[in-house]
Amino acid sequence: MTDEKKYILTRKSNLNKISIDEFKNSLPDLKNSDESKSLIIAGWLASIVKKELSSGKFKVSDVLPSKAEFAYLLGVSIGTVQHAIRHLEDLGFVESKQCIGTMIKDYTQPASIRKLTSKRDMAIAEIKRYIINDGFKVGAFLPSSRTIATIIGYSNNTTRFAIDALVAENILKRRFKNARDNGWVVLSLDFDCPKTVKTSNTETLVDMTAKDLENIIAKELKPGDKIPSHHELSERLKVSLKTVHDALQILVNKGYLQTRRGTYGTTVIKLPGSANSPKRPEDKIFAPAKDAAFYHYEKTQNYIKKLIAENYEIGEKLPSIAALAKDLNLSPNTIRTAFQNLAKEGYLVFSRGRYGGTFVIDIPEVEEQAFKWLSVNPSFAKEYQKVEEN
Repeated sequence: MTDEKKYILTRKSNLNKISIDEFKNSLPDLKNSDESKSLIIAGWLASIVKKELSSGKFKVSDVLPSKAEFAYLLGVSIGTVQHAIRHLEDLGFVESKQCIGTMIKDYTQPASIRKLTSKRDMAIAEIKRYIINDGFKVGAFLPSSRTIATIIGYSNNTTRFAIDALVAENILKRRFKNARDNGWVVLSLDFDCPKTVKTSNTETLVDMTAKDLENIIAKELKPGDKIPSHHELSERLKVSLKTVHDALQILVNKGYLQTRRGTYGTTVIKLPGSANSPKRPEDKIFAPAKDAAFYHYEKTQNYIKKLIAENYEIGEKLPSIAALAKDLNLSPNTIRTAFQNLAKEGYLVFSRGRYGGTFVIDIPEVEEQAFKWLSVNPSFAKEYQKVEEN
């Protein structure tokens, strides 16, 4: 692939990892400052990396200790360390690479590892556009990060990363030291506001991985072939499993791939650049993966609706997500998604704190639901087609 010639695909086994002991002698003061902990940690790391690069103790491409090691050493959450590493990247001292870690960077040279514009970078641009287009002045208060996330169309986590980066650039500041979702104040309007956020030059790693996958499909596969596993593609393209997953979803949306739950996996239904995809008999009765996933969640929601209708009154508290997940032999994420959907439908409300939880605010009506088949043996599909034609 052409991209493999352009980028150095570094292997972790060939790199030197710095011991956490190298950072124990001069820990930062995280208690007596109005700055956020992540900014303090970023500045502390930057000073150490700069000093040890000059002395020759650290080398370019050395790998920093893991976020978990820093979190344990400093007594903070892994999320706080992750924010700090992001700021350190902005300062130009490190580059993060999936499956490898955080590598010390020669900031006088262009990037040598495979990392392009991130979602956070585009979220930063969107927030800048939002500040300018909505007429915010210096000293004006912004809404909560959750509200901003909804306005700019990015996730809460990505938006918080972007806001923290703008704080580091002295464009925004925090009103409250420990504020997480709100308390942002416009500190400066001295920044460039992009007219458009995403152009051909602001390609994310997911976008580039999707192009690499298109090349693999066009050169090595044909319609009906099964795509290699996420793990195989992750190793081959030197990106994370999440990046592979998101890139494959792009190709699904383009109509090149079809995903199915279980052992059926993801198959090629059309080659990139071809006009039409061949129709197979099982496609008529085989639900797509997104429908199958919807069925999975809706089945759980219907069970919870029935549970509420038969056992609870308005105002009563439901069992915890963990308890229901154990009782139903489902993942906590499945229960959480079902709860969120039922909250949107007006049946549940969430409350935080010691006496918080999930409470019933309306009793649902329970109806029997009909669903498409989730899977079918292709050989049976051929027989089904014969019956249907006759």
